[in-house]
Amino acid sequence: MYVYMGHMRFKDTKPYEDGFWEKNNIRLVQDLITDIAFEQKTLFGQSGTEYTYDQLVIATGSSPQTLDVEGENLEGVTGFHSLQDLSFIEASSKSHTKAVIVGGGLIGIELAEMFHSRNIPVTHLVRENRYAASSLSTEESAILNPHIKDHGIDLRFQSEVIKINGTEDGKVKSVTTQKGEEINSDLVCIAIGVKPNVRWLFDSGLEINAGILVDEYLQTNIPDVFAIGDCAELRHPGPGRKSIEPVWYTGRMMGETVAKTICLQKTKYDPGIWFNSAKFFAIEYQCYGEVLPEHSAKQKAIFWQDSKQEKSIRICYTDSGVTGFSVLGIRLRQRVCEKWIQLHYPVEKVLEDLELAFFNPEFSVSYGDKIRAVYQSMTGVHLQTKRNRGYNSIYRFLKHENAQTP
Repeated sequence: MYVYMGHMRFKDTKPYEDGFWEKNNIRLVQDLITDIAFEQKTLFGQSGTEYTYDQLVIATGSSPQTLDVEGENLEGVTGFHSLQDLSFIEASSKSHTKAVIVGGGLIGIELAEMFHSRNIPVTHLVRENRYAASSLSTEESAILNPHIKDHGIDLRFQSEVIKINGTEDGKVKSVTTQKGEEINSDLVCIAIGVKPNVRWLFDSGLEINAGILVDEYLQTNIPDVFAIGDCAELRHPGPGRKSIEPVWYTGRMMGETVAKTICLQKTKYDPGIWFNSAKFFAIEYQCYGEVLPEHSAKQKAIFWQDSKQEKSIRICYTDSGVTGFSVLGIRLRQRVCEKWIQLHYPVEKVLEDLELAFFNPEFSVSYGDKIRAVYQSMTGVHLQTKRNRGYNSIYRFLKHENAQTP
């Protein structure tokens, strides 16, 4: 999105400069692998070239989910998954007059912000009754929904596309929803999630569920074959983690883990505490640990939001300690939050020490006092901060890596 909006150049998104690979004795080959003979340790390329290996790492990523509706192959229907998608959207933005986005996740909101930056009107269709229903609570969605609409986005809930209508020359002209609405548009962007790119490997001998099944070392059922990233599915994910996690940082950590194993330092994959971050137009979002989108008997929550409706903090906990944090419009220190979760800090201790996690300036109003007031109204327990906000306090807390639960 930042390349499209002019904030970055494409070359700025590359992990290394072009000369890095040759300098480090890494040979890049542009070819499409069409088949693998695991017993012979041989890959077959579309070019006719055969590639042999000692150890193989499969990192084929993910593929966009499709709507499977009539008209999905019309010109002007696209996802936002690859460089080719970006190139298509960039080239067509000069001629398109209106866009329809389908999907209530992070990619959908990125597309909405992109088109908004070019003054292209957007209708955004979401199947659920609120935005980001799978990750945000009802209260958080109540902050986010009007914020999106305030940026000129025609945001519609409980709307599903059942047909994409085209012109006689094969181009998009509108979409039809399950409500019978016909929405005119010459660009339709599908952003309903991704799935592991493994269909071509179904009959290869690899054990595959939704993704390629791997153990704690990211090894498949076939010797000397590993799978990492979006295409890998953990047989036994850790507490609070999913078996498939298509986010960039887990792919990077998987790559580092397998590299150690291949270099004879056999290493288990340990992604640690779950985290994610995003931006919904002007509202930043962070999530650390296990955070359920709705209140339940399994997890209690303290929720606070400011009077302007653009900042909120949700602290989730059980009788065993704090389990997660979900934050809109405020930044919390990741290492502090993770340590509280790892040590199963009691929620009242977290509230007393909450100033350790804030980035807000020294003389600003303390959100901690406001959150403690919410907890007092819930429980009748009056708490006060026991920490100052200085960097020395933060350093001392993080320094004691083996500190015990208080």
